[in-house]
Amino acid sequence: MEKVKIEEIQSTAKKQRIATHTHIKGLGLEPTGIPIPLAAGFVGQLEAREASGLVVDMIKQKKMAGKALLLAGPPGTGKTALALGISQELGSKVPFCPMVGSEVYSSEVKKTEVLMENFRRAIGLRIKETKDVYEGEVTELSPEETESLTGGYGKSISHVIIGLKTVKGTKQLKLDPTIYDALIKEKVAVGDVIYIEANSGAVKRVGRSDAFATEFDLEAEEYVPLPKGEVHKKKEIVQDVTLQDLDAANAQPQGGQDILSLMGQMMKPRKTEITDKLRQEINKVVNRYIDEGVAELVPGVLFIDEVHMLDMECFSYLNRALESSLSPIVIFATNRGVCNVRGTDMPSPHGVPIDLLDRLVIIRTQIYNPSEMIQIIAIRAQVEELTVDEECLVLLGDIGQRTSLRHAVQLLSPASIVAKMNGRDSICKADIEEVTSLYLDAKSSAKLLHEQQEKYIS
Repeated sequence: MEKVKIEEIQSTAKKQRIATHTHIKGLGLEPTGIPIPLAAGFVGQLEAREASGLVVDMIKQKKMAGKALLLAGPPGTGKTALALGISQELGSKVPFCPMVGSEVYSSEVKKTEVLMENFRRAIGLRIKETKDVYEGEVTELSPEETESLTGGYGKSISHVIIGLKTVKGTKQLKLDPTIYDALIKEKVAVGDVIYIEANSGAVKRVGRSDAFATEFDLEAEEYVPLPKGEVHKKKEIVQDVTLQDLDAANAQPQGGQDILSLMGQMMKPRKTEITDKLRQEINKVVNRYIDEGVAELVPGVLFIDEVHMLDMECFSYLNRALESSLSPIVIFATNRGVCNVRGTDMPSPHGVPIDLLDRLVIIRTQIYNPSEMIQIIAIRAQVEELTVDEECLVLLGDIGQRTSLRHAVQLLSPASIVAKMNGRDSICKADIEEVTSLYLDAKSSAKLLHEQQEKYIS
C-alpha cells in the first residue's frame, strides 16, 4: 500500500505586523496615578509616566485645551511611546493625530495649511441627532408593479407595501420605489428588524428577529429582540466627526452636468487649500450647534514628533493657533539639546523659540539603566514570540549600554533566524555574538569612518 504523504504547511491566517511600539498598551498607572515600575509594556520612566497621567486626567476633565506639552530626552528613551500611551489611556473616542515636523514641507500646500489641517483633525465633534424613524420587524414586503412608462414589455415598480411590527403594534407603510432599491441593497427579507429614516428614506438592517432563532449554536446571522414602543418613533443617533472632515466635505466643488465639470471630476484632484473664510463659516455653524446642545466639542491630541524640524513661520503660527478657542491639546517631542532654530542663526533649547517654550509644560525622559534595558529587550522578545535565555538578555543589555537600546532590540530578529539555521528554537549567546560581528552600530561605523577617512570620498 502506497504511503500517504502528509506535509506541514504555513497557516494562511494573517499575522499581525509587529511595529516598534506594539507592546505599549497604556501608561501603566495605578488608579491613584502612581506609576507601576513594569506595566502596560512600560519599563521605568516613572516621573514622566506620572506627569503624563496627570495630563490625561486634565484632558478628560477638559482643562487642558490650548495648552501644550513637550517631551524632551535623548534618542531611544521612550518619547513616542509616552505619546502613544497617552492616546491609549484616552481611548478611541478622543481624536489622536500624530505627525512629524518634516511633514509641513510640501510643494503643493503652505506649511501653515498643513499644520492647520492637522490641528482640525485633532478636534472632534460629537453630534447628537434626533431622527424620525419607522422601526420594526418586517411582516410583509410586496412591491407593486405597473406598466413601464417607456413602453415595451418591461414593468416598473410604482410603490412598495411594507408591514412593520413592534411589541406595541403593527403598521403598514406605502413607500417610494427608491426606498425599495435601498431595501434590496440591505438584503432585507420578511422577519428582519429594520429602521427607515423618515426624512432621508435611508434603510438600516439591524438583524434578524430573535423569534426566528434556531437551535444551532453557531450561525452567521445576528438575532435581535423585537423593538419596543411604537413603529413610528424618535431615535437619538450619535455621530463622531472631526472638524477636518467637515472642512473637506464642504470644500469639495459640487460639479454640474456640463462637460467641463465632468472632466474636472475625472481628472486626478490636486491637494487644494481650504480657505480661511470657509473655516470661519464652519466654526460659526459648529458654535451654533454647541450652543443649541446638538453637538459637543471633543478636544483631541495633536502629537508633533521631531518638533525641531519646524521653522520660525511654523512656530509663530503655533503661538497663534494655541490661543484659538477651537484648539486641541498639542504634544511636542524632540531629542535635540541647544541648537539653532531651523532657518535662523539663533540658538535655543530643543530648537524651539523661547516665547513658545514659555507656553509649554516640559516632561523629561531619562536614559535607561542596564536592568531596565534587559526588561525592555525581554518584553520585545515576548512580543516577537522569540525564546531568549537569561545569558543572551544580559549580553544584549550590555550591547544596549555600549551602543543604543534600538540597536540591541534590532539584533533580536536576525539572531532568531541564525538560531533556526543552526537547528535551534531558542536564541543563545553564540547567535548574538555572530549577529553582532555582522552588523555595525552607529558608533562603531563612525569610529571606522574616522580611522579610514582617507579611503572615502569626502
